[in-house]
Amino acid sequence: MRLQGKSAIVTGGGRGIGKAIAKKFLQEGAQVVICDVEPKRLEQAQEELTSFGEIHSVVTDVTKRDKVMTLVEFTKGKFGKIDILANNAGIARFEPFLEIADENWQATLNINLSGVFLCSQIVAREMKEQKSGAIVNMGSTNGILGEPGLAHYNATKAGVILLGKSMAIELAPYNIRVNSVCPGFILTELALEGGMSEETVREYTSKIPLNRYGKVDEVANAFAFLASDEASFITGTELVVDGGQICQE
Repeated sequence: MRLQGKSAIVTGGGRGIGKAIAKKFLQEGAQVVICDVEPKRLEQAQEELTSFGEIHSVVTDVTKRDKVMTLVEFTKGKFGKIDILANNAGIARFEPFLEIADENWQATLNINLSGVFLCSQIVAREMKEQKSGAIVNMGSTNGILGEPGLAHYNATKAGVILLGKSMAIELAPYNIRVNSVCPGFILTELALEGGMSEETVREYTSKIPLNRYGKVDEVANAFAFLASDEASFITGTELVVDGGQICQE
């Protein structure tokens, strides 16, 4: 119960890694609010997770400041404070660089990077008042090394990593820690919706020293660690969860 007595917001908590993070936080004793843009998805996730602890949900667009402020006010109203923010909401589209449409570039930037900025700024202002907090951002190994077909995604995840480092420096005086989790190949609904074929899955897996793709629970474990007091002297860094993929040429 590493998060006993803590309250948390998990963005993009309606499915995949976000739902796994919320579940792990609940299992570790936290009270959780999940948000997502899809009401049905959110409702199903809350119903599925309610047996693990106190969980609430708010339909939220993380790219809209007023919507994020409503989310934060709701969470404060339920729990009285916000100890943890897990910035998980994101999208990915496989498209060759020369074919990326302006709207796809902007949508990826808005959700993956601007969403992290807005949620973090609004929540950190609350954390500043209580002189404590932990923000864990969803980075990616794609923010460390490039990959063809994902230029817009790669760019946003690199931005998330450096935004996190900058936040860590400025928020440290208020005892707010900021870190990023950088998953490698985790098979999720998002990856499949982005156009990943079975052949691509096999190709990716062959590059991983542990010879398998990652599971959403393994990423959730990393979020829980960085959000907990066990990571009390860790800030401004990235925890890579990739089965060893990027440690080799």
